[in-house]
Amino acid sequence: MPGFLIVIITVVHLVACAGLMISILLQSGKGGGLAGAFGGGSSQTLFGGRGAASFLSRASTILAVVFFVTSLTLGLAASRNATSRTSLIQDEARRRATQRTGTAGQQPGAPTSGQPTGQAPAGPVPAPSAPATGAPASGTPATPPPSGGK
Repeated sequence: MPGFLIVIITVVHLVACAGLMISILLQSGKGGGLAGAFGGGSSQTLFGGRGAASFLSRASTILAVVFFVTSLTLGLAASRNATSRTSLIQDEARRRATQRTGTAGQQPGAPTSGQPTGQAPAGPVPAPSAPATGAPASGTPATPPPSGGK
């Protein structure tokens, strides 16, 4: 979407936002609202006896629809522009993956030399040396067995 169109939609959005706030605040509720502060609370002679309520409610409805449509349009335009840009985190991840595969010549995720694989060694595993009979295992203190009687 061209830049000048985004600016026009943004201006319409801001005007609709301000107009919506004003039209809602001017409506007289049960307590009179701000319409009473401007002299329209009791007589409502500016829009007629019943005209203020219908005019302000219609204005609020129209401005709310305009606000919704411009919000949706600006949100969609922003998401389209965001997809063309890349994240700095994604760029860094791609750079590191390229470095890893470029220098080692391996596929991404494959362990490079010096990295543990998490698998058991392929050759035979030497059995741990068993302690002599009656001798305590290494690292345990030599204590007599507990006596069974009192």
